[in-house]
Amino acid sequence: MAALMIVGMALISDVRAMIIPNRLTLTACICGWLFHGIVSGWSGLGAALLGTAAGFLPLLILYFLRGIGAGDVKLFGALGAWMGAAAVLELMCYSILLAGLIGLVILMVYRPFFYRCLNVLQGWMLMNSTGEAPDDDVSNRKRLRFPFMLAVAPAAVICFVF
Repeated sequence: MAALMIVGMALISDVRAMIIPNRLTLTACICGWLFHGIVSGWSGLGAALLGTAAGFLPLLILYFLRGIGAGDVKLFGALGAWMGAAAVLELMCYSILLAGLIGLVILMVYRPFFYRCLNVLQGWMLMNSTGEAPDDDVSNRKRLRFPFMLAVAPAAVICFVF
């Protein structure tokens, strides 16, 4: 239940400001460690630490690839402290699948972005004679973004119900 409350607070913050505050993620993580350490002793604390690592490390890769924000990475570490390694990895899989579905819907609705992606893909397939891809100036374009929490929140409900 604590994990759902944390997800709810992160959802509100991410939708409003596109940021998940450190005070939420750090507090949730420390409280998860303390709770499991007090209730289950050293084994509980160890399981909470393992859950933190299981939630944090895989998403760190997505962060470095600029797929998600740092707040999302820290949030999954905090959720791992509360849920444990297996449950946070399950939540991660559902979240990524739902984010992919949302991304497909956005591509279908936001047609200029979809056509630009097709043009870039076509350009990559038809490389110029030097073997380099055609120049696609992305520095002057606004990135299309949506809060990852829009995928995480329903995934958390799915994990909680099932």
